[in-house]
Amino acid sequence: MKRGLRSFASDNNAPVHESVMRALHEVNQGDAIGYGDDIHTLEAEQKFKEHFGQDVRVYFMMTGTGSNVASLSHITRPYQAIVCSDKAHLENDECGSPEKISGCKLLTIASDDGKITPEQIAPFMLSVGFQHHSQPKVISITQSTELGRVYQLDEIRRLAMFADEHDMYLHMDGSRLANAAAGLGVSMAEMTKFVGVDVLSFGGTKNGLMAAEAVIFFNTELADGFEYTRKQTAQLVSKMRYISAQFSAYFSNELWLSNAKHANNMAGLLASKIQDIEQVSITQPVETNAVFATLSREAIEKLQRQYFFYIWNAGINEVRWMTSYNTTEEDIHKFVEALKEALK
Repeated sequence: MKRGLRSFASDNNAPVHESVMRALHEVNQGDAIGYGDDIHTLEAEQKFKEHFGQDVRVYFMMTGTGSNVASLSHITRPYQAIVCSDKAHLENDECGSPEKISGCKLLTIASDDGKITPEQIAPFMLSVGFQHHSQPKVISITQSTELGRVYQLDEIRRLAMFADEHDMYLHMDGSRLANAAAGLGVSMAEMTKFVGVDVLSFGGTKNGLMAAEAVIFFNTELADGFEYTRKQTAQLVSKMRYISAQFSAYFSNELWLSNAKHANNMAGLLASKIQDIEQVSITQPVETNAVFATLSREAIEKLQRQYFFYIWNAGINEVRWMTSYNTTEEDIHKFVEALKEALK
């Protein structure tokens, strides 16, 4: 990637938001008690409770994988199973850590858009009570999905009802929760707590933060002892104030929402600029900050000489173009011009 050109590979590649960096600088004064027993962490926890309710239990983490692994291992036994999409981060991008740490088997469901439904999960219930099979215990969904799609509130509610009927839990990987909320025009609580999610892996890093994630328990009985699980999974940060300060900035002046809206809008702009290009086919509805498209391998290689982005599915020449809170309209215009040149 040439210096100065925007990356379209991942929102992870964007810098830390200047307001967050300012908060880190401000908190970097004097001593503070470690491991979360400081005033900054208490303030950040209160910010979460203002958004999700005073009764939730919040634990700050360093990574999204750590949040997923710690929360899932905490609410399961090794003989149980976690049901998820075959596109899920759990299945494809966490190096087997969910299975290694939890001991649980992942039961995957084929999905073109990353979503799963109760009807698809139902066949796994035939294993319940059969000692030779892993016992389904958790449904894990990603919001927004790995293909940029958003679960509607009713879709989540139906999954939560199915989980409750079958003595299961509903876990949400919310690595891009803010983008999903912005896309639907609802609060983050409306798409989690109020529709039956038990446990949430809350993502901040993809939306302007630096190594700042959290696990939120809406089913607070499940949180008992999680402080020990967090320690065992190497997610307890000694200098916790540097995570806490980021979240305080994140929730101030609705930074989380403005960042997510902007990223989504830039993806929408990109999609609108390329939808009429004959040699490019958009493969997924653009609902958040991701654009999936197919084009010739030759054009992909030419474009990658200027811009960094990933090939999503090499078999069909499908690419993923991600936008971020700091993507500008000028970035989009330059990228589209480079794309048109590559297609010649």
